[in-house]
Amino acid sequence: MATMSIYTDQSDGVLTIKLDRPKVNAFDLPMVDKLLAALAAAEKDDSVRCMVLTGSGRFFSAGQDISDIQEAGEDIPYRDHLERTYNQVVRKLRAIEKPIIGAINGPAAGAGLGIALATDIRWAAERASFSFGFTRIGLAADSGTSVFLPMILGLSMASEFAFDGRILTSEEAYRHGLVSRVFPDLELHQEVHEYAVKLAAGPTRAIGLTKRAFNRTVLKSLDAALAYEAILQEIAGRTADHKEGVAAFLEKRSPSFRGA
Repeated sequence: MATMSIYTDQSDGVLTIKLDRPKVNAFDLPMVDKLLAALAAAEKDDSVRCMVLTGSGRFFSAGQDISDIQEAGEDIPYRDHLERTYNQVVRKLRAIEKPIIGAINGPAAGAGLGIALATDIRWAAERASFSFGFTRIGLAADSGTSVFLPMILGLSMASEFAFDGRILTSEEAYRHGLVSRVFPDLELHQEVHEYAVKLAAGPTRAIGLTKRAFNRTVLKSLDAALAYEAILQEIAGRTADHKEGVAAFLEKRSPSFRGA
């Protein structure tokens, strides 16, 4: 079934959700709503026993569409925006008691990174890359990255990754545990589908309860962290550095940050 910006396809008990908004699968509000609707439908559908989340083309997702921020100007309420969008997506990905595989087919940045990290298992194509992204435009962590990155990378590596804006290749992501397997670009989707079919044929109720246990023990602070991220993003979104970061991004130049 095709819809604008989100495509779904189901076979062998596996629902594949594909982010598809050219050119870089960046999110706007309608795309977020369609993703949430697809996730909600999959959660209730007993014929869906495993899910795959991936992107179309060469990108997984570049995160928030920056042009939306520019158009909103100073009126964008960052806290409300996050609670309306990415916080809901991350919470839903973790709440669905079915295995969800992130097939990271290309770059994942910003909110795209947070959404990727909220999946249960992440396999990547060789061309995939991972970028925190937020500090590049003078913003703070959101989309659950304040929980997932220190948990996976450790505090020191997570701080380097977030603070200096570096991009991790798929091989670096594998070495640091952001993904568990890396495949040649053209082999990723077939490998993921075969594994997803295997999970779909397994004891998915037991898998779902295990996911619930992981959420309770390892991610018990996620809800509070998402709410706190939204507060901090509201503060960061009012800074001069953020305005400069967005302007520099759109003008394709290096930003001149002042810590203001």
